[in-house]
Amino acid sequence: MIYLFLADGFEEVEALTPVDLLRRCGLKVITVGVGGELITGAHGISVAADVYEQDIVLDDSLEMIILPGGMPGTINLEKSPQVRATIDFCVKNNKKIAAICAAPSILGHIGVLKGHKATCFEGFEDQLEGAEVVFDSVCVSGNIITSRGAGVALDFALKLVEIMISKERSDLLASSLLCKK
Repeated sequence: MIYLFLADGFEEVEALTPVDLLRRCGLKVITVGVGGELITGAHGISVAADVYEQDIVLDDSLEMIILPGGMPGTINLEKSPQVRATIDFCVKNNKKIAAICAAPSILGHIGVLKGHKATCFEGFEDQLEGAEVVFDSVCVSGNIITSRGAGVALDFALKLVEIMISKERSDLLASSLLCKK
């Protein structure tokens, strides 16, 4: 199971692209509403979350969490005690954490990136505390997956498919979407 957190002000492309691609591959992705069920993105698109943040279960069935960026979505995610508790659970239980755009800054602020490579949206590099900052579109370092922003959301989502299933499945999906890889 994969939790993707949504908070008011999230970047729609960065959130919905991974949900779409991972679900196309049969993976169970649950959108989690931080602060409510109907969450409005940075560009006015509202999404009904599958569950409220207080309803999530932290157990062995959780394989990955995804934190989309956007403003003020990233700030609203970082304010959530449940998001923090879920990140802590993932770190302690060797689960995957994926963050895109400004959201890797959350991981930097709480010390999760120490000893890892990471990337983020331009201008947030100084908030990747403890990380070796790289400028790749998508960066995988251990169980931490980070990405630059909306323009590479498809690359980010395809990398998540590769990590969760296989490179072959990711390549097949990319081909079916007419992506150049």
